[in-house]
Amino acid sequence: MAAVPLRNVWLKFLSISIAALLWLVVAGDRVVERALRVPVEFQNLPQGLEVVGESPGFVEVRLRGSSGTLGRLGPGDVTAVIDVRTARPGRRLFHLTSAGVNVPYGIEVVQVNPATLPMAFENSAVRIVHVRPSIEGRPGPGYEVASVTSNPATVEIIGPESSLRGLDEAMTEPVSIAGLTRPVREVVTIGVADPNVRLRTPQTAEINVQIVSGSASRTLSAVPVHVRNLDNGLRARLTPQTVVVSVRGTQDGVKALADEAIDAYVDGAGLGVGEHTVDVRVAPGPGVAVEGINPTSLRVRVAKP
Repeated sequence: MAAVPLRNVWLKFLSISIAALLWLVVAGDRVVERALRVPVEFQNLPQGLEVVGESPGFVEVRLRGSSGTLGRLGPGDVTAVIDVRTARPGRRLFHLTSAGVNVPYGIEVVQVNPATLPMAFENSAVRIVHVRPSIEGRPGPGYEVASVTSNPATVEIIGPESSLRGLDEAMTEPVSIAGLTRPVREVVTIGVADPNVRLRTPQTAEINVQIVSGSASRTLSAVPVHVRNLDNGLRARLTPQTVVVSVRGTQDGVKALADEAIDAYVDGAGLGVGEHTVDVRVAPGPGVAVEGINPTSLRVRVAKP
């Protein structure tokens, strides 16, 4: 049977057109070189070892490939990988070759700069430190901070031995008490200031700040004194009969305090008939502390009725 030269002529024309188009695309995509700054990844760090100092974060690589392929490169398409499984404490050198650079298909690594990277390593250590809450601002007028507590009070931190030697506390996110007049409870994140150190387990802390009415002082100039525990059948006369008492306590408590509210007394237990000099004692009441008594002792005349 004779061949028919025009059979499937359109399919043949389409095939020739596609081949010509592909040839034009390939022929027009020039081979070029381009330098890129790429991140360095470290693999297989031995357990119990820490990288210290400034480790190299980036290297410059020179790549060869078609201009179109290189132009389509995005962040993360090219990475330099260093295997540090042979690391040990001290300063070490690691070589980075073209084989250690991951690139997409069709791209050749021509050069890596620098080709040798210095790194320092230390043994890892663990330490327990106190949590120091960070407090910002001041309470409202007339109020003060009575106490600040953290739960947990301590945390475990881990890092290079040299970094842990001078570290004795962890910090928290700030807790603001600006203008407040009542206790504060807030949950915040715990952290450490040294970037070489980290918490063994990421944690939060519950910070409790007790805010109370501010303290104040006051002097009561005529506090009456009485006699306690005097034997039956005896009577006592004090000279003088009042004392001056200086107290300190919360502003509200001190402000409301009257002379008669202070329990000032002398102990008459065992005193017989006659004159005695006895020390003055004061029971100030809740929330108030005695700072001074004047005079500190009185003359007591004991007699029978």
